[in-house]
Formats: sequence, structure tokens, C-alpha cells
Amino acid sequence: MLYLAFFVLGSIWGSFSNVCIYRIPNNKSVIINRSYCPKCKNKIGWFDNIPFLSFVLLKGKCRNCNKAIGLQYFIVELLSAISFVIIYHFYGISITSLLLLILSIYFIIIFFIDLKHLIIPNSLTFSLMFLGFIKSFDPNLDKTIFPNYINSLIGGIFGYSIIWLIVFVYKKIRKKEGMGLGDAKLLGAIGFWFGWASIPFTIFLSSVAALIFVIPSIINKSRNMASQIPFGPYIIIGCIIYLIFLNEIKNILF
Repeated sequence: MLYLAFFVLGSIWGSFSNVCIYRIPNNKSVIINRSYCPKCKNKIGWFDNIPFLSFVLLKGKCRNCNKAIGLQYFIVELLSAISFVIIYHFYGISITSLLLLILSIYFIIIFFIDLKHLIIPNSLTFSLMFLGFIKSFDPNLDKTIFPNYINSLIGGIFGYSIIWLIVFVYKKIRKKEGMGLGDAKLLGAIGFWFGWASIPFTIFLSSVAALIFVIPSIINKSRNMASQIPFGPYIIIGCIIYLIFLNEIKNILF
């Protein structure tokens, strides 16, 4: 029964995440106004805002203008629901679960904003950094996942500095912008959350993930070497893979 409860709760937060994904890049409040169709701007009734069900019943279209809503809304709700269930399955009802649930919401929002707009808003990365550092002062945290405040601080600085250095060197050599500092802030936030040891693995795994997805598109010429690539989603994928294999990594290294 609790699995179903977490699935429903996750889908609700997924619905809110969709609001954030649409509004934050457009500098609109995610709280004040009711949900509305991005095409016709008509407000959406509560009965058309039920996660999954409304999308299916309306066949992915707005009730008012009959234009496609976009599959992203369904995917985000599904990812959020699955994330909540997986986190509950492994960590039960605990502080660790609460923290990872919060992180999963941030990751989903950042993933789709960067994928769509090629930006990672400061409001998300700075608040994620703050939460990651503040939680490290809790002596009761699961130390197998979360670092103490010293490790957290070092991780945050290390994560940001690595990308900043890459951006600086690239700009000096190529005389143009490469990666954005939004990626640096995101990696810094991951460092605050999981400590300095998470950074090398996240960079390596995110780079591998990016190559796997990008190289085929370069080969079939749907993308060229000069194309802008949102690296934030790959950083998130790399971090998730790191967390999945965290125990195995620690057993090998320590």
C-alpha cells in the first residue's frame, strides 16, 4: 500500500515539476497562478490536472484549444513517480529518503530545463548547494551516502572548480565559450551533497554517457561538432550511476 502511496505522491510532485520546467526559465512564479495551457493560456481545471489520468483521457491534448500538450508532461510525472517508489524501496521512511526525494525533484527539473533551454537556472543550483551543505551538519545522517560538513565543503568547491577550470582553459585556447557555468554550479551542488569523492566519478560517467548519446548523432550528421550540447542531463545521469554503484566503488577503493 505504501508503494502505491509513494507512486501517487511522486506523480503529484512530477506534475508540479512540469510547472517548474515551464515557468522557471520564463521567470514566472511557480506558486501564485494556477496551471494553464502554454498554447492557449486558458486555466486548467483540477479534473484536467490529475497526473497520468488526465493526459490519457485527453489523449495528450488541451481540452480548450485541442493542441498537443507534449509527451514531456507524462514522462516527467512517470519518472518522478518511479523515483519516489525506488527511493522508498531502498531507504524506507527516513531522513535519507526525504533528502533523496528532494534531490530527485531537483534533478528532474534541471534535467528537462537544460535539455530544452540549454540553461541551468541559478535559483535551482544555488538552493541545491545550500541544502547539500546545510544537511551535512546533521550528525545522524547516513554516512555511507552523505559526507560530513568538511567533506561537503571540499566537494562543493572541488566540483565547481573543475568545470570552471575547463571553461577558463577552453575560452583561452578557442577564444569562445564552451561549457556554461551552470554545469559548474550543478557539479558543485553534487559535491556539496555527496562529497569530493563523488566528483571524479560523476565527471567520468557523465562524459561516457554524453559520448554514447552524442557520437551516433554526429555520425548520422543530425548534429555537428559545433552544436551546443546540454551537459547538465549527463552530469545528472553520471551522478545517479555513481549512487547506484556507490557501495561497490567504496569497497574497491577503501
